[in-house]
Amino acid sequence: MKKVIVIHTGGTISMHVNFESGAVVPGDSNPLTSEIDKLMEYADIHEIEAFNYPSPHMTPIEMLTLKNIIEQQLAEKEVAGFVITHGTDTLEETAYFLDLTIKSNVPIILTGAMRSSNEIGADGVYNLLSAVRVANSQQAIDKGVLVVMNDEIHTAQNVTKTSTSNVSTFQSPQYGPIGLITKTAIHFHHSPIRHETYDVKDINKRVALLKVYAGMDVDLLMHVANNNYDGVVLEGLGQGNVPPAIVPGIQQLMNQHIPIVLVSRCYNGIAQPVYGYEGGGKMLEDMGVLFAHGLSGQKARLKLLIGLSDSRMTHTPSAIFEH
Repeated sequence: MKKVIVIHTGGTISMHVNFESGAVVPGDSNPLTSEIDKLMEYADIHEIEAFNYPSPHMTPIEMLTLKNIIEQQLAEKEVAGFVITHGTDTLEETAYFLDLTIKSNVPIILTGAMRSSNEIGADGVYNLLSAVRVANSQQAIDKGVLVVMNDEIHTAQNVTKTSTSNVSTFQSPQYGPIGLITKTAIHFHHSPIRHETYDVKDINKRVALLKVYAGMDVDLLMHVANNNYDGVVLEGLGQGNVPPAIVPGIQQLMNQHIPIVLVSRCYNGIAQPVYGYEGGGKMLEDMGVLFAHGLSGQKARLKLLIGLSDSRMTHTPSAIFEH
């Protein structure tokens, strides 16, 4: 039997409904632990309780801890794959963080649940089973960190949570899943074309994420400029444009050598420097603003944070987003 390590971090998948209050809450024990025996026919499963955090409590510090746990396990024993159970609110960010920082080709799968453990139709155990099967699959090797939910396999780079409550919430807009899970097989129908990693041993940078909106004032950017941030990501309008009122703030950040990365707040298409009017993408590119192609705001923020934290200090901000 191949060894698969299941790392628990908390989230809805390990919570329960308090029927008196109606609230979904963490418990004193993880309900998934009692289900592990049912999965032993698929792999030799070893559990690690890393955290018991609601998803919004996760930060890059906990993500770095998960990276270190995985690397330690790989150094000590032969492991076929890893499964991380995680809350869904920030699952895509943890997945992308690990994808950018772990160099191993061993399958690393994140999964979660939209319904807590004692709700009718709870999806946690089924998603965990699917994730274990993918982690144990030869086909999952060297495909980067993956997210398995609702019979689909998604890449960490493209997947995002699209619904607040639907069990099919995780989708990859514009790209789709790279594989499907049936009762008898794991089907991959395409693979990522590149995989970049950074050598991160500490997270000590600060990167802000601001969503651009009609009538936006410059004061938010000036706050970033005046409060020791190391970078900023803007979720721009359309193909990558901003209101003219915030252009002076962008110039101030550029004068302070604080990198600015621009993505689109649209979830289809990519940001690109097309428009030449004041605040248009071409003007912003000429000012030195960087464009992140095909990334959401939250993932562009993580990539900039990780790139700036690389211990080798060999990546300039422009090099981080050259692809």
